[in-house]
Parts: sequence; C-alpha cells; structure tokens
Amino acid sequence: MNIFLIYGGKSAEHDISILSAYAILKEIYYNYYTVTPVFITREGKWLRGQDIKDPSQLTSEKDLIFKDEANELSFSDMPKDQSIVFPVLHGPNGEDGTVQGLFEVLGIPYVGSGVLASATGMDKIISKILFQEAGLPIVPYYEVRVNDWRVNKEAVVEETERQLPYPMFIKPSNMGSSVGITQANNSEELIKAIEKAFEYDRRVLVEQGIEAREIEVAVLGNEDVNTSVPGELVKEQQFYDYESKYLTNEVIPQIPAQVPEEVTNKLREYAAKAFMAIDGSGLTRVDFFLTPENEIYINEVNTFPGFTEYSMYPRLWENTGLAYGDLIEELIQLGLHRFKARQGQALKDR
Repeated sequence: MNIFLIYGGKSAEHDISILSAYAILKEIYYNYYTVTPVFITREGKWLRGQDIKDPSQLTSEKDLIFKDEANELSFSDMPKDQSIVFPVLHGPNGEDGTVQGLFEVLGIPYVGSGVLASATGMDKIISKILFQEAGLPIVPYYEVRVNDWRVNKEAVVEETERQLPYPMFIKPSNMGSSVGITQANNSEELIKAIEKAFEYDRRVLVEQGIEAREIEVAVLGNEDVNTSVPGELVKEQQFYDYESKYLTNEVIPQIPAQVPEEVTNKLREYAAKAFMAIDGSGLTRVDFFLTPENEIYINEVNTFPGFTEYSMYPRLWENTGLAYGDLIEELIQLGLHRFKARQGQALKDR
C-alpha cells in the first residue's frame, strides 16, 4: 500500500508539522508500505518528493523540505486503489476540516478525524458549546468578535472584566500549539492580548485563569474508543508559550500523571465523552485542567496532535503499552476502516 504523507502547510504550525512527519517516517512499517512525501510550502504549493521505502533514506527533517516546483503534485495523479493519505498537518488548513473535505471529494481514505470533528475540534468556542451539551465541565469564558472590537473596544473590555476576573487567558479561537495565546492581568494587557489573538483569527476566546495542573489524555479509535493513561505537563511557570513548548523544551512531561486513581478514571471517561461529542475518529488528544481540589475542567481537544519526539500523544500511548510503530499502524487501519464505513460498510468487521 502507498501512503501519501502530507505535511508543512500554510499555518503557523508549519515547522511542527515537518518535525512530526519526520518522526512518523522513521517508525512506519516499510515491509508493508511505500511512502510518498508531499510537502506543502508556506505559500501553499504541494510538492511531491521521491518515494521512501526505507527510513535510512532520510538523515534529518531538512530532507523533507522540497523546493523543486517541477514536482508540484497533481491530485489527479494520486491513485485511489491501495492508497491512503496521512495528513500530518496542525492548525488551520490542515486540522480544521478543510483538507479533510478535499480528500472526501477525491474519494481517498485518510488518517484521522473527518470534516465535522476536525472543524469543531479546532474551534475552541464551538467545541466548548459541544462539551457543555455533553455535560463536561468547562472554564468560564467570553467570546470577542472582531467587528465588536473595531466598533467599541472599551465596551468589550468592560464587559469582559464584568464577566471574568483576572488573570485571564486570551486565545485565537482557531489555532493550536499555544500560538497567539497570552496571559492578561489588567486592562492594558487584556487589550494587547486580544489584538495579538486577532492576528490569527477573527474570533477570540477569553478564559478565566484558574490555578491548575495541565493533564492530557490520548484517545484512539473510531466507534471503539480507547484512552491512554493521563500525562502531566510539568513546568516552572503557570503559562508556557509556543517557544517553551517546542523549541526550548522547558515543559517536562510526567507520564503517568501523579493523580488519585478515581481522578485518572474520571479523566479517561471525560476524554472519551469529548471524543464522541465532536464525532471524533482515529486520534485525538484531550487536554484538561486539574485544580488542587482535584476538580476537572476540559480545556480543548487536538484532532491531530503533535508527533514530534517531544510530543505527548505518542508518549502517552507508549506508556499505556502501545509502541510508536504499532500506533501508526493502528491509525492507518482506523483510517481505512472509517473509509469503508463511509462507503456503506459500517457494520462489517474491520
């Protein structure tokens, strides 16, 4: 079978995507697959590389950055038989349902969640509405729209402060990997934080800050939902940004998280509920806040979390008993199974 591994992209998470793709390429079972790397440039060009049949063909992630536009991919050249797309894309134009819609139109099976789950999971505001409907506890929040901000930012600040106490955390509604997220402790910082978030999206989420640990649970499956042991992101400061998360490695994962057994069980239960609430398939990482009183709040979901050597998702599964290579193989099989289900074979065994 041929795997079209697609990575890069136009989002702010372009570099993370390349690192994730490189890590995956080193662990694919090449006895069964040939991999066609497809690099999406920051400008949006899809460039096809030489087929990979052995991981020794790659020396570093730099080998995955192509510049020869003569090898621009034509979607009509993508064979549908014995092929599957593995979209290793984070953030907008990759994790938000747009590229998933393309593969649906082309009729090609792909790894991960479908259009609906990807779109709702990527949108922090919409997903919070779904989580509330599913009975999951969420942190109090306030939505800011760009037009309201343009018309009267003072009124928006006043209403935000009326509804939420400081500190607040300000996030673009559609973005991941801590991109565009800022902590605010007063009105001046709030204004700057909202304007920074508007650089990435037209809707901004303002959340009440709470004293809490950050716990993550990995989810794997389609109809049969499986959850990993929880892991904790241990850090010296309350808030960590994109740089500390991916570049300086200041965040240390502790797996499994040191929490009581009943809290572990509740986290895994909530993770499965969140996955089903967005109609997830394949994989998702569910992020939680855990207060000193062991109160749990769901933060967000990532329908295609990072797969770098530092990423929590594969490490959570390794600590649950599923090796990296086996995890990739399971994701491929789940993608094929989901494709068959979409073709009217939902009741047939995988």
